Amino acid sequence: MAFAAGGALLRVAARSVARRGVPVVGAARSARLHTSPQAASLITDGPAFGLTDDQREFQQLAQDFAANELAPHMQEWDAAAVFPVETMREAAKLGFGAIYTSDTHGGTGLSRLDAAIIFEALSAGCVSTTAYLTIHNMCSWLVDEFGNDTQKETFIPKFAAMDLLASYCLTEPGSGSDAAALRTTATKDGDHYVLNGSKAFISGAGDTDVYFVMCRTGGPGPKGISCIVVEKGTPGLSFGANENKLGWNSQPTRAVIFEDCRVPVENLLGQEGQGFNIAMKGLNGGRVNIASCSLGAAQAALEQTIEYTSAREQFGKPIVANQAVQYKLAEMATDLHASRLIVRAAATAMDNKDPNSPGLCAMAKLSATDKCFDIVNDALQLHGGYGYLKDYKIQQYLRDIRVHQILEGTNQIMRMVISRGMLQG
Repeated sequence: MAFAAGGALLRVAARSVARRGVPVVGAARSARLHTSPQAASLITDGPAFGLTDDQREFQQLAQDFAANELAPHMQEWDAAAVFPVETMREAAKLGFGAIYTSDTHGGTGLSRLDAAIIFEALSAGCVSTTAYLTIHNMCSWLVDEFGNDTQKETFIPKFAAMDLLASYCLTEPGSGSDAAALRTTATKDGDHYVLNGSKAFISGAGDTDVYFVMCRTGGPGPKGISCIVVEKGTPGLSFGANENKLGWNSQPTRAVIFEDCRVPVENLLGQEGQGFNIAMKGLNGGRVNIASCSLGAAQAALEQTIEYTSAREQFGKPIVANQAVQYKLAEMATDLHASRLIVRAAATAMDNKDPNSPGLCAMAKLSATDKCFDIVNDALQLHGGYGYLKDYKIQQYLRDIRVHQILEGTNQIMRMVISRGMLQG
C-alpha cells in the first residue's frame, strides 16, 4: 500500500500508541472478558480478520481513540444532546476528517475498505458521533470527486481538519425515498442561484458550516437536479428546531430552510443536471459507511454481553452456562462475522470501481443493518432488565443503530436497488 501524507500520519500515530504501551481496547470494552483466551480471541479478533498490517494499525489507532475519547462520554453526549466538535477535531488530527479523500489537497488518501474498518472501530465508542463523521467524510469526497480546483483548494483542507463541518441535504418533507421528486428550487439570476424550499432530517444542521444541497435547476425528474454548496451565514438560509430523536443525540438534526437564498454560481458542484448522480454516488459509499457503524455497535454489544452473561448467576451458575444462551451467542457471532464480510466486500468493490457496486452496497446496508440491529436487540434481551437501564450502554447502541435501517435509503428501497441490478443486468 502506498501511503499518502495523511496515511503516514495514521501509521506513525498508531506506532506511537504501541510504543507507549497504551492498551488497544477492542470495541471500547471496559473490562476484559471473563472467558477463555481462545473464546475471547474468536470474538475480539474478529474485526481484524483478513486485514493487512497497515490496516491493523489504522484499526488499532481508531480503537484506541474510541476507547479513550468516545466511549467514556457517549452516554453523557446522548443525555445532554452534546455535539462534540472538539473531540471530532481531535479525530481529524489523526486523519479521520477526510479518510478516503485523496491527499492532493489534504485528504488522508486511504481506501473505502480502510474507511469501513476505521468507522467500525470508532462506532464502538459512540455510534452517533461516528455516524456524523461518516457524513462529513462523504461530503469531503464529493468535493474531491466532482469539484473544480478552486473548490478543492477552498474546502478539502478545512474539511480534513474539521475546521469546517459539512452536511448533506437531500431529503425533503415531501420526498424521502422518492428523492428524484425533490422540490427545492435554484433559479439562476445573473451570477447567482436563488434557492427556495426546505430540507428535512439534516444531520448537523444549524451547527455545521457547509451544506451540500440537492436542488432543482431544471425540469422534473432526476436530470433536473443539481448540487449547490451553501455556506452558513448566507442570507436566506435558516434552520428549524433541533429534532427530539430516539437516538443519534450527539448530533443535531434540523430542517434546512431556503427563502430567496442567493448563492454564487461558482458554488455549483459539478455540472447543472448532475446533482442526482452526485447524490446517488455519495449514498453508495454512505451505505457502506453506515453499515460499518452498525458493525461497531454489534461488536461492542456482543463483547459486553459475553462479559455480562459470564458474570451474572442464576440458579447457582453463570447464565452463559445454559446451552440456550451459548447457542444464541453463537448465532450472534456468526451473523456479525457474515455482516462484516459483506460490508468489506462492498467497500472493496467500490475501491475496484466494480460496476455492480451500487447493488453490492445496497446488499451490505440491507443485510448488515438488519442483522446488527438483531444482534444488539438480542444482547439487550440477554442482559434482562439491566439492558433496559440507561446505566448500561446496550440500550444506547440499540437506539442509535435503529435509524440505520431507515437513512441512506430505507432497507425496503435497498431491496428495490438490489432487484433492479439483478433484473436489468
